[in-house]
Amino acid sequence: MNDNSEKIKKRYNRVSRVYDFLEKPMEMMTSDKWRDRLIEEIEGQKVLEVGVGTGKNLLNYPDTLDITGIDFSENMLEKAKEKIGHKENIKLIEMDAQKMDFEDNTFDTVLTSCVFCSVPDPVEGFKEVRRVCKEDGKIVMLEHMRSNKKVIGKFMDIVNFIPLNIWGANINRKTIKNLKKAGFKEEDIKAEKVWSDIVKFIVIRNKK
Repeated sequence: MNDNSEKIKKRYNRVSRVYDFLEKPMEMMTSDKWRDRLIEEIEGQKVLEVGVGTGKNLLNYPDTLDITGIDFSENMLEKAKEKIGHKENIKLIEMDAQKMDFEDNTFDTVLTSCVFCSVPDPVEGFKEVRRVCKEDGKIVMLEHMRSNKKVIGKFMDIVNFIPLNIWGANINRKTIKNLKKAGFKEEDIKAEKVWSDIVKFIVIRNKK
């Protein structure tokens, strides 16, 4: 893990106790409807959730699925483990999204939820997601990103240092462009607006 990754990891460890509170504004923009959609879009049995955080999605998964959740913050994972109790179909692992330990083509579906604002090198993270997801598998994302509107986008650039330095989240990531840089083709990326053009629900068919 490089110095930048380690720095952000420490920030998430530090704020883990109050992270759910810090996420309240984002929760207001996404609503339970869109988190339910994440689960509804799942295909196959083997599912990876990248960046489980404190585990806000974990109790929504059906018991019939084989769920693996990763996060690079051990303190966030401890919160997630408290939430799931002894659910045997969920395995939580401390792991960096930029360098996963899984074999190629391991998972039928990969999910992310407000995660790639925090991955230090999002393109590397997306390359790993593409690698571990099976050929013709599914990648489902609920992510916030930089607005394409001139004034709003510029404002997000100016204030980005605030969340970045408090807990390591960037509010001005150009996520669709980063997906393309990671090798995903534009025609395989389906993006739906959730809140203005800042929060989007993204479904990708993993063509390799």
